[in-house]
Amino acid sequence: MTEPVLPEGTTEIRVGGDDGYVVAVGSGLLGSVPALLGPRVAKVLIVHAPTLGARANDLRRLLVDAGLEALIAEVPDAEGAKRVEVAAFCWQIMGQSDFTRTDAVIGLGGGAVTDLAGFVAATWLRGVPYVAIPTSVLGMVDASVGGKTGINTNEGKNLVGAFFAPRAVVADLELVRSLPRNEVLTGFAEIVKAGFIAVPEILDVIEADVDRVTDPTTPEFRRVVELAIALKAQVVSDDFTEQGRREILNYGHTLGHAIEHAERYQWRHGAAVAVGMVFAAELARLTGHLDDATVDRHRSILESLELPTTYGLGRWEGLLATMRRDKKARAGMLRFIILDGVGKPTTLEGPEDHLLFTAYQEVGV
Repeated sequence: MTEPVLPEGTTEIRVGGDDGYVVAVGSGLLGSVPALLGPRVAKVLIVHAPTLGARANDLRRLLVDAGLEALIAEVPDAEGAKRVEVAAFCWQIMGQSDFTRTDAVIGLGGGAVTDLAGFVAATWLRGVPYVAIPTSVLGMVDASVGGKTGINTNEGKNLVGAFFAPRAVVADLELVRSLPRNEVLTGFAEIVKAGFIAVPEILDVIEADVDRVTDPTTPEFRRVVELAIALKAQVVSDDFTEQGRREILNYGHTLGHAIEHAERYQWRHGAAVAVGMVFAAELARLTGHLDDATVDRHRSILESLELPTTYGLGRWEGLLATMRRDKKARAGMLRFIILDGVGKPTTLEGPEDHLLFTAYQEVGV
């Protein structure tokens, strides 16, 4: 397939080598979506969050003008989208509209919506083309990149899903410029994660001027977004199905996912992961992997971004039970990504419960 021409100034980050796909980062990219879908697509389902109805209708008109049939599925916001009932609603629309294997799904929204839309695409007729258009910082730097799709169950987060590569990811920076500041900041947890596990430059840019780096109109914002995407693209290209190196991307996520579950997904993902990273740093300090200064740096950076670094002390037993069901556990053995230093992730397998509890005392309030 001929590569579509993207607007001048677009950064193209390739995932998966020559046969992979492109994450396009820039402004004014929505006009390129019909070309990114490819020439064989005839019908498209646009899955979007409630607040994006106007954007979804604009995109629908753009697709219709390009000669495509476009349908719209409005789904709940945030983690409320990631339920089997919502996926079934999308499947029903596709079934009633006779979607074939050459028709496509577009996910327009934050990370939860792109997770859902990708899962719907992966499971309809065992896989139809999919394009992600993330509209949150979290979605741009993490959820939409890498081909992880999924929904939640009552037992935990992302326990049902599939690895399914999109045809393209469109990270249009104009879509995040109107976000409330707290929405921008919560997405920065995943950017900070990328900094600690592999890209120290990200941490330096944040520390240099936190106000500029969190302003979506600045070069500093675009720089850290592109660095975080490039890291994930590299890791995913090396290990698409998370058999090895890709696990480093789970830094802070084991406890983070347990907190989200405990809060019935009323906490934002980035807020939960922020606490999870501090916990992982404390665990690394207790096991002799990390020095005091780097642990303190976790707190100072995350607090400068107005992200939480503590959680309820009395919640530990429930959190531990949820972590034992985490998809990264092996035969009931908990596994944590920790650091040997900035940019040096490693795996800690089967830590004793008393060690975990001691580390949690440092984040519990």
